[in-house]
Amino acid sequence: MKNIISKILLLGLIFTTANSCFKDLDTVPIDEDILTSEVFFAKDGAYRSVLAKIYAGLATTGQEGPAGQGDLGGIDEGFSSYLRQYWYQQELTTDEAVVGWADATIKDFHDMDWTPADVFINAFYNRVFYQIGICNEFLRQTSDEALDRRGTPDALRKDIKEYQYEARFMRALSYWHALDEFRNVPFITEKDVVGAFNPKRIEAKDLFKYIESELLDIEDKIAPVRTNEYARADQGAVWMLLAKLYLNAKQYIGEDKYTECLTYSKKIINGGYSLEPEFAHLFLADNDHNDEVIFPIAFDGLNTQTWGGTTFIIRAGLGGNLDPLEGSGVKNGWQGTRTTRQIVEKFGEIGGVIVDFHPRTSYPQVYIPGSYMGDTISTDFALTDSDKDKIFKGYQYFKEDNSSFVIAPYPSLNPAYGDSDGDGKLEFGGDPLVIEKAGFYYIEFNNNDKTYKIEKRDWVATGSALAEDISFEYDEDLNLLKVSANLKEGELYFKANNSEQITLSDGNADGILEENGNHLTITQSGPVEILLDLRKEDFIYKIASTSYDRRGIFGTKGQSLDINDITDFNQGYAVLKFKNITSTGEKGANSEFPDTDFPLFRLADAYLMASEAILRGASGGTKAEAVNYFNKIRSRAYHSNLANLDENTLNLQEILDERAREFMWEAQRRTDLIRFGQFTTDKYLWQWKGGAQEGQAVENFRRVFPIPAKDINNNPNLIQNEGY
Repeated sequence: MKNIISKILLLGLIFTTANSCFKDLDTVPIDEDILTSEVFFAKDGAYRSVLAKIYAGLATTGQEGPAGQGDLGGIDEGFSSYLRQYWYQQELTTDEAVVGWADATIKDFHDMDWTPADVFINAFYNRVFYQIGICNEFLRQTSDEALDRRGTPDALRKDIKEYQYEARFMRALSYWHALDEFRNVPFITEKDVVGAFNPKRIEAKDLFKYIESELLDIEDKIAPVRTNEYARADQGAVWMLLAKLYLNAKQYIGEDKYTECLTYSKKIINGGYSLEPEFAHLFLADNDHNDEVIFPIAFDGLNTQTWGGTTFIIRAGLGGNLDPLEGSGVKNGWQGTRTTRQIVEKFGEIGGVIVDFHPRTSYPQVYIPGSYMGDTISTDFALTDSDKDKIFKGYQYFKEDNSSFVIAPYPSLNPAYGDSDGDGKLEFGGDPLVIEKAGFYYIEFNNNDKTYKIEKRDWVATGSALAEDISFEYDEDLNLLKVSANLKEGELYFKANNSEQITLSDGNADGILEENGNHLTITQSGPVEILLDLRKEDFIYKIASTSYDRRGIFGTKGQSLDINDITDFNQGYAVLKFKNITSTGEKGANSEFPDTDFPLFRLADAYLMASEAILRGASGGTKAEAVNYFNKIRSRAYHSNLANLDENTLNLQEILDERAREFMWEAQRRTDLIRFGQFTTDKYLWQWKGGAQEGQAVENFRRVFPIPAKDINNNPNLIQNEGY
């Protein structure tokens, strides 16, 4: 749903939220541009347009975009974005983000000393209930009574019924945000009488039951999994929200619901989604083309313009020496958000040597000086006799055509063997041997009969451990053959000139290559660099893993790792995860406003929720399953299984750290830290937690945000959350 309607005006949606979200929910239109509901819904596509407004409520901030006729009062419209405010509360309160700005009370998030008067907490609270209010009004306007009154035809009623299920999902989503952030909140549905009144307070346990019951009721009524239009909710989105509700039930209502979480996580896992092979592609301008995202918040640089959403996420994190246009596809940065040392240090490199160069044995050798090396002697450029049969072998790279060399029995240019008459035999003082075409050559000298052999050989890595043969290139700095490859379990060997008669392999797995021997068995998959040193015998090689965590997408140029001054943008690494650039390298349609969608729910989360639920005691899963789910995410991140865990090493702390790596800046961190008991306590500290550079614990009541003071003052039914 990339195209968002520019204006929705209907009876019941004209209400203010600056003081109390539920005051005056039904007003008589007095502006001649405002349409009554009966007139509005008589228009073609009206119901679908209001549904569009509901979805747009997560992305846009008003009726014009990026600013103008804002939905909320009391705050700059650009700050009032649903996603932007949600991101503030979920990220700025944690180790994943700091912001250098001094706008209003924004610094209080990382200091963790916010109050009920906080303008940003008030803004998100109002945005949540504004969204709930739109959903409620849509459901009122699509009741059987309303549709009967308008004489709505049966064909349209069928579509409207589908829209209702989606509106109920969207309302449940916002009520979940209210539950997660505020716990005990005002409660109103479409069944409440329209008019100015003070909503009743609902306690967390009852709100949990309401959200659960709504989702269970629509689970088999909403569009089946993966059948709805992009960015519209379907069964998969319902399953995902249920899984997240159940995963955090202990925090919400004091009861474990891990078995239920596992049940719904498995439904998603088996629902036809698949992991995007390239992690970075999930956060680019064409991220609406993948099978991993279950429910996104859609943005479009031309049609969905906002100073919140991914515009904020991308541009606030750019500045200093970082190139915003070429690096991230936006015209400039806002020099605001970065991350802490503690997050950066979670992204380790596995790497390491799989097979190292075997120390060479000293063998008899002859030297091959020549024009290609400035007619100097070097012991590195020689032929050796490993069998002591007086047959010397080795390889040499000749950079230029018509390079020449001689064979010298001693480390001296004289005496030396050459071939003056071209008969294939060498004689002392003969003419230098000429290599007509540049390349990598095999050279053999038989000192028994003074014959020689020179053959150009082009080497490839091959075998069942590779999807296809990969050609080696000569690295002039290393004086070695080099290739990058992605190995899988299987056999590996090296072949020249596409001939099975010219092969090198290491069946003994001792680091020494044998001619036409048994193949090397590869037991670990992943990206590697292979180096062949064939200059002289022993022919040796090295295989080194290049596996690393591809999720650590940081901007480090001109940035320090530590943050001594939060207001200095150059302190703390930038997070360059989200970009307004496509997977093919093209910039988004608008450098001011990105095309990049925000993946609110995606498959990777289902895998990690399932793994965590099993470790927390869910029925219906085994430790082996938990490891398998976890490793699917880890393998994708490293492009290998080298970093995978097993049943002995997987634990809850590993899952929490993996969630930090996987969902960095995806508005999940606060909820995760709370679930693991590390949000407010000294069990885990990060820079500037609680306003201290080294980090410090804060009061436990800050696991929940306060009800805004304005609503407490205006609604006697409400009770302020503990500690505020």
